[in-house]
Amino acid sequence: MRTLFNKVLVDIAKDDPRIWMILADIGYGEIEPFRDTFPERWYNCGVAEQNMTGVACGVAMEGNIAITYSIANFPTLRCLEQIRNDVCYHNANVKIVIIGGGLAYGPLGVSHQATEDIAIMRALPNMVVFCPCDFGEAEAGVHAMIAHDGPFYYRCGYKKEPDVHEEGIDFEIGKGIQVRDGTDATIFFTGTVGNQATLAAEALEKQGIHCRVVSLHTVKPIDREIIVKAAQETGGIVTVEEHQLAGGLGSAVAEVLCDEGVVPGKFLRIGLPDVYVSKVGTHEWLLDQYGLSAPRIAERLGEWLR
Repeated sequence: MRTLFNKVLVDIAKDDPRIWMILADIGYGEIEPFRDTFPERWYNCGVAEQNMTGVACGVAMEGNIAITYSIANFPTLRCLEQIRNDVCYHNANVKIVIIGGGLAYGPLGVSHQATEDIAIMRALPNMVVFCPCDFGEAEAGVHAMIAHDGPFYYRCGYKKEPDVHEEGIDFEIGKGIQVRDGTDATIFFTGTVGNQATLAAEALEKQGIHCRVVSLHTVKPIDREIIVKAAQETGGIVTVEEHQLAGGLGSAVAEVLCDEGVVPGKFLRIGLPDVYVSKVGTHEWLLDQYGLSAPRIAERLGEWLR
């Protein structure tokens, strides 16, 4: 997904001279096409994410679109004060792009895992929070990110995430996309864990359990209408996220239901518990260890729905 992101960004930047990339010692095959095509719109601030964010804010406030880009939590947690006080407070046109949300950098351990980022970013005023699940959402999201005037958080996937949507999508920031229909429960997901949630729904279908599946690619602003409709039309609500349960997608969906006074038949959040992910292994292995692989999701939902 990161390769696609950078390719689409270069294509857009050829027609939009406002687009700049502000980096903190990152590259190695992905951003070099932007650097080589637009050397005058590319800064490497070194291993100094706070400085990177401040520079990006200054570039944006001169009438440009500044993009900060790095691994997992480096462009967020390391420079949270600058994002809050410089970018969001001034509603600056800065786009914060992380590569490999959740457990994607599994073998590198907790320092490279973004598992609290959605909760933190959605708490910031003026910030859009976007987590694409596959290439279709990722490409549409780059265009939407550039078109949006203001802070934008883009949680990009790491490598070749499988497709979730079989056909072209009707994409709009703040509007969920239904992947499949069902009445027994609705599974809401955000981000690349969507391929596991979809496979789990397919496995449950074979057991006679029919789940609606919806991609909430935008966690903020969230699609309130599609959440309320699912609670009214299906037997329960399930949220699946590659993120801590505290403050993430499940919390956002629960807030909507409480605000709207809608009580679903059942409600279940699936995500990471309140722990640091101390285990080290491949992305796929970690998903299974923490109950986020398709078989583990299907097993838990099957028991819960029965």
